[in-house]
Amino acid sequence: MKKYYIGLSITYHDSALAIINDQGEVLFAEATERYMQYKRAVNCEPDSLNRISDLLLKYCDSESEFIVAFNWNNRRPLYEAVCTRLNYFTPSGLMRKRFNQYAAFIEKYKIFHMLASQIKSMRSGGINLARKIREDLPKSTVSFLHFDHHLTHAAAGCYGSAFGDAACIVVDSYGERGAMAFYHYKNNKVELISELKGMQSPGFFYMKLTELCGFDWLKGEEWKVMGLAAYGRQNEEVFALFKAMITIEGCGFSQNLDQIRSGVHRIEQLKNSATETFLADLAYTGQYFYTGLITKILNNFFELGFSSNLILSGGCALNSSFNGQILQQTPFTSLHVPPAPADDGTALGAAFLAYYKANPTASTRRQIVSPYLGSKMSVNTAERIITMGKMSGSKQFSDRIYRKTAKLLSQGKLVGWIQGKAEFGSRALGNRSILADPRDPLMKDKINQLVKFREHFRPFAPSILHEFGDEYFESYQESPYMERTLKFRADVIVKVPAVVHVDNTGRLQTVKREWNRPFYDLIQEFHQITQIPLLLNTSFNVMGKPIVHSVEDAVGVFMTSGLDALVIDDYLFVKPGVESL
Repeated sequence: MKKYYIGLSITYHDSALAIINDQGEVLFAEATERYMQYKRAVNCEPDSLNRISDLLLKYCDSESEFIVAFNWNNRRPLYEAVCTRLNYFTPSGLMRKRFNQYAAFIEKYKIFHMLASQIKSMRSGGINLARKIREDLPKSTVSFLHFDHHLTHAAAGCYGSAFGDAACIVVDSYGERGAMAFYHYKNNKVELISELKGMQSPGFFYMKLTELCGFDWLKGEEWKVMGLAAYGRQNEEVFALFKAMITIEGCGFSQNLDQIRSGVHRIEQLKNSATETFLADLAYTGQYFYTGLITKILNNFFELGFSSNLILSGGCALNSSFNGQILQQTPFTSLHVPPAPADDGTALGAAFLAYYKANPTASTRRQIVSPYLGSKMSVNTAERIITMGKMSGSKQFSDRIYRKTAKLLSQGKLVGWIQGKAEFGSRALGNRSILADPRDPLMKDKINQLVKFREHFRPFAPSILHEFGDEYFESYQESPYMERTLKFRADVIVKVPAVVHVDNTGRLQTVKREWNRPFYDLIQEFHQITQIPLLLNTSFNVMGKPIVHSVEDAVGVFMTSGLDALVIDDYLFVKPGVESL
């Protein structure tokens, strides 16, 4: 029998599924939100009953040995049992007014809701998968493994990196016992060094900051804080309030609940009487404080002497504004952030752990994991658009698709670009992207208003050919997953204003031909036409929705937004009025 290692993220938000074969190859990894088209897939299982059979039959043999790995330890902390007995995790428990005080940066009733949702998710995790294996693959065998949550975060980063030795830190909202954990990765093993226990949490801090700025962290709107921060400046009173809330202690910190309560109350007062620029200043100050906090912890971690290579994982590793400063502000010389550092990535981390538990002497890859691990779109459906959709100008090309698309982009057209397998993680990296010409200074506002339907302060990413990275960015670093923000060189800003944020930075994606040949070839064609080696890249979705999953999703966005053209593999569809093909 062949062995397959199936990782399930059974977190109540950002659930996901990953499949690794007996050679250690990642066959599939995808977040539930894509298939369901429900942002973050809150309270949804990763092994959807209507879909799991198709995945098993597509990627696995009919007679197989399945090792199913979960991203949470099934031995739960005592406090969960106590809170359950006291009815805290029930609707009436959440409504008790006396629990509206803070236990951390987040009010207790919100923490109780998270825990109640998480317990429910864990209890049902894998039920659909087990049933379908029994029904559809009856000659197969199944066993189950449970791993600590932060270990699965660490494994996603470590086993997906090019490092053979690294220091790894997981910075999260909360795991089984706390919010941060420190590991040493060496000889295929991810070994725990220490962990921060208790309710002190950088993730909770940023969640509260998101709320204070008027956004919703449950919808994943921490991105908005980072975008808005660039428009603000430091508010000294707010910074002093934040500083009083937290005290650094080695590779961790302590928090003062009295200062959190009074500080949050004071910030709410300032919001009520402040000008509209206060929110931008609040975002800037919070981001600045967070950066200083984690930087100090990283510097203390480095002093332990484990490695000069750093792997950063956990939900807080999505903070690209901070990630781009790590190598300048700490002694670490190399940084790896996985393509899906949040809870969706723990599905892959759990599958990796199961594989290396069964194959401890197996050699690890010495190259970063490809992010292109998700679903493909149906070619048959794309063909039906031509025969039944009656779009003028629809046509299939071969290699000419790159030149044709690059020409449209150089003419200022907005293009939905779909190729091959979908990206695993929250960033569109050239396979499920909306693309545009970065030379037009009005392009950012145009896309925000006509395509994304989102706030004006949200920036767009530059996807740049690797060989031109140094020419466009100060202290250039490879950023394969659009995971870090760097500063543009002053002399190139005028060339690509649409991808330069107000603080002269950009959350870049490094593009190499060996990583993504179609996307590389498209940018190269655009470079030949315009002498600009990068494109404006944003995810193929509208605000509040996940990245498109099916051809129908893509056509829906195409026809109900300001996109001019849609490319699916080598099919090109254009709207009426776009120059004839």
